[in-house]
Amino acid sequence: MEHWEIRKPAIEAAGGMVVSQHSIAAEVGAEVLAKGGNAVDAAVAAGFALATVEPWMSGLGGCGFMTLHRADTQKAYAIDFGVRSAASLDPGEYPLSQGFDSDLFAWPGVKDNRNVLGPFSVAVPSYVAGVSLALEKFGTFQWKELLAPAIEIADKGLVADWYSSLKIASSAADLARFESTRDIYLPNGFVPMGQWAAAPPTIKISGLAETIEQLAHEGPSSFYRGALSKKLLDDFKSVDIGLSAEDLATYKAKLTEVSGFSYRDAKVYAPPGLCAGPTLEDALDRLQSFSPGSSLRPDGAHYRAMGESLDKAYADRLMRMGHSPDGKVSASTTHLNVIDRYGNAVSLTQTLLSIFGSKLTLPDTGILMNNGMMWFDPQPGRPNSLMPSQQPLSNMCPAIVVLPSGSLAAVGASGGRRIVSSVMQLIAFMVDFGMDPETAMHTPRIDVSGSGQLLADVSLDQAILDKLNKDFSEFSTAQHEVFPSMFSCPSIATFDPQTNRTTGAAFVTSPSAAAVPEKGC
Repeated sequence: MEHWEIRKPAIEAAGGMVVSQHSIAAEVGAEVLAKGGNAVDAAVAAGFALATVEPWMSGLGGCGFMTLHRADTQKAYAIDFGVRSAASLDPGEYPLSQGFDSDLFAWPGVKDNRNVLGPFSVAVPSYVAGVSLALEKFGTFQWKELLAPAIEIADKGLVADWYSSLKIASSAADLARFESTRDIYLPNGFVPMGQWAAAPPTIKISGLAETIEQLAHEGPSSFYRGALSKKLLDDFKSVDIGLSAEDLATYKAKLTEVSGFSYRDAKVYAPPGLCAGPTLEDALDRLQSFSPGSSLRPDGAHYRAMGESLDKAYADRLMRMGHSPDGKVSASTTHLNVIDRYGNAVSLTQTLLSIFGSKLTLPDTGILMNNGMMWFDPQPGRPNSLMPSQQPLSNMCPAIVVLPSGSLAAVGASGGRRIVSSVMQLIAFMVDFGMDPETAMHTPRIDVSGSGQLLADVSLDQAILDKLNKDFSEFSTAQHEVFPSMFSCPSIATFDPQTNRTTGAAFVTSPSAAAVPEKGC
């Protein structure tokens, strides 16, 4: 148990704001805002920077979802750039074994854990397609200019501070299985760790700076159909990843205008389709039947209502959501938020899925690859079962909310199945109790994410814990620690159109997460 109280004050500014799970990436985005870029420009630059300072969370080998809101038209859009399985995928190559998988979702186990680790776990990387589509449709800066900071950071190398060393150590056993990854993150066979009272070591990810530089000069299409794609295909072959030139060339991100949905007197915008957006809508719709009354803070009854709403929404999600044989939707994980000085907002979640994704780094290009096959249900005949050329059901849920006050809030989280619980509660805290971002971020949360169990933050009032223990048959508590993080990793950015001021509240228990205002404001 961690015996301390951690608080992180919100940051207010007269200009734009970037909130990220790493301060360096937030600073990159804030610098773009200071140069006159809009929220999309800043999000793209910060997102690529995250790939160099937090490469185990997201990057060129991953995917994501983005929700954005335009101040001039008051319209909202979602960009879906989830991964897709290879056209040559054979579900028979993923035979069920004993037990459950070793990672986030407790699917039935697959032989050799191959849907979670290594070359069989890799799906078509889609990050470049998604953020480049956002820039093409809504950005103002040039692609090359926005990738420049990431190139510089990657060229200098990754500083392995204690938190980075902790992340590497948590996955060291699996990282050691793959030579190309082991050579980077486990030099001489050990986790990189600085000496006491000395500067931390630097990790150089061989090939990554050169890859981003080539991508910057040749443009995003090169990743899927150009010279860079040929390098990727050679890299795939060298480590037995079965993605083809056609898999890359045919991938397209999807842009959708979203009309949003109402939660009490607020308007919520979230992505549709194979993500957690529909589940967020379902959970908030169920919660609307509960009246918070005149309470100033959520009490036991409110937490119970949130828990029941999440439990029912998740049960429905797992039963019916996924691809169908015709490829249509059968119904309907670092995060960053950006709001510029004009009130344009971006909520962006990007991921490799597991920490370090497939644990497999491409030897030449330095790209750490996703383990997108883990998102599929390995059991046949299910809505989300393994199939070729299909997109699996994901948990990302970047949201933008027009609050009853008229303020705009960008909110989202990383954390697998825990994302929906976190985003839903933060929205409820702000709408039902008028909480500001700092208060909402420091208010204890529960988690209900399809396991049939309610997990409660032990810092909740004892009366609330007693009520939840009484009302839920499967109940447990956990401390909201620095590591492990049991209640997801959220953040919030808001814009007040009356004052043109922004507020950013970063993930509290991460030493790296920060809200950074636009420089000069």
